[in-house]
Amino acid sequence: MKPSVRMLALMAVGLVLLSATGCDKLRARDQLNKGVAAYRNGKYEEAIDHFQQAASLDPKLLNAQLYLATALANQYTPGVESADNTRIANQAIDEFKKVLDEKPKRDQRLTCLKGIASLYFNMKKWDEAKQFHHQVAEHDPNDPEAYYSIGVIDWTEAYQETAEAKSKDGLKVDDDITKDKKLCPDLKTKTDAIVLDGIDSLNKALQLRPDYDDAMAYMNLLYRRKGDLQCGDEGARQADLKTADEWVDKTLAVKKAKADKAPAAQGITMDQPSQ
Repeated sequence: MKPSVRMLALMAVGLVLLSATGCDKLRARDQLNKGVAAYRNGKYEEAIDHFQQAASLDPKLLNAQLYLATALANQYTPGVESADNTRIANQAIDEFKKVLDEKPKRDQRLTCLKGIASLYFNMKKWDEAKQFHHQVAEHDPNDPEAYYSIGVIDWTEAYQETAEAKSKDGLKVDDDITKDKKLCPDLKTKTDAIVLDGIDSLNKALQLRPDYDDAMAYMNLLYRRKGDLQCGDEGARQADLKTADEWVDKTLAVKKAKADKAPAAQGITMDQPSQ
């Protein structure tokens, strides 16, 4: 039996669509390669344009989406609160989230989670940053930097809450409030769990990287906040401050050990003129 004219027409349309899809995928990969080359040559805006075209031509080409998100993230300047800078950061976050929606491979997923966490951290969106750093830790429990970042966020939140609360009473952030029967309990309620979570996170970071001097430095800061919350217990406060000082000593010792191990700076040696 010969196929009907209608069936032949449908088959022809299908072949055309299949061919077009194949061409789009090839063009997408070409744009991806051009984007990578442009990025390596420092032509970031050109690279972003190529990655956008690649992602548009083949939405399933996750590497194009991932390169686009990464390129945008690297265009963001931390600390600059302009509308354009914020727009770039949010655009990068959206692109990372698009990749996550496609259920990517583990390494791609981790790249997205770390990218989003870093952007939120640099934008000082602490709750969102902590949420994504926790996701990083869940997917890679052996990453000390995820735990360190959570500890830094915890200290930042506790410090800001402390500074604001004390300033209302005309106090400085490090003024002793352990005998204050109102301010100390109120501040303890607001920040005690945050401080303890920060110490726990930094302990995890240090278990994974024992010479993590940055984590040690924040241990010092968090124990000072912990001592601030020992309402009415001067002995406990002094014990926390002693622990904080010990972390200062550990930090300095590790930094010195690292410096001693680092190769000595080599000066410029001039060739001796021939006699």
